[in-house]
Amino acid sequence: MPEARDAQAASVWRQGWYTFARACPSPNFGPRPPYSRVDLLVLHSISLPPGQFGGGAVQQLFTNQLDWNAHPYFKQMEGLQVSAHFFIQRGGELWQFVSCDDRAWHAGRSAHRGRDNCNDFSIGIELEGLEGDAFEPAQYETLSALLSAVRLQYPVQHIAGHEHIAPGRKADPGPGFDWALLQRCAGFAPRCYPDVTKII
Repeated sequence: MPEARDAQAASVWRQGWYTFARACPSPNFGPRPPYSRVDLLVLHSISLPPGQFGGGAVQQLFTNQLDWNAHPYFKQMEGLQVSAHFFIQRGGELWQFVSCDDRAWHAGRSAHRGRDNCNDFSIGIELEGLEGDAFEPAQYETLSALLSAVRLQYPVQHIAGHEHIAPGRKADPGPGFDWALLQRCAGFAPRCYPDVTKII
């Protein structure tokens, strides 16, 4: 029933913020274009420095607090201002940086099904991990629960990896991400997922 669905959504969302995520507001966001329809979820992978987990560097990056001198790898990122809506750590811990009602800066130059600028109509979810490597069961559990909650509030029709919306430029989350497992857990129809046989 629509009324029950609306009540359930109201219990877990507050102005685009998911009540079961740890809020860590980022200054790196902007308004979505008028009348944009948020119907795409984009999955990414990130670890800072690459292959090192925990430590808070991702949270610092998304809130413009990363010490560029703390590691040699960070120097190449100096001045970068980026964000995602969500970040899922290896143990399944969930963080939120930008209201899903707003436009986070996660996709960059991108296109999906004939539409450019995926940031305008997508929700970005970062998974702590190294591009191409495997992810943890706890991350899939948190991701599945988050996707179910997002569907209550937003008209999501598609899920893609960064590699699918920016082929040739990005390759995350990569071959280590188990799309079949996500399909089994999240309950979205097969048509909502990318054709993983065509990953570039």
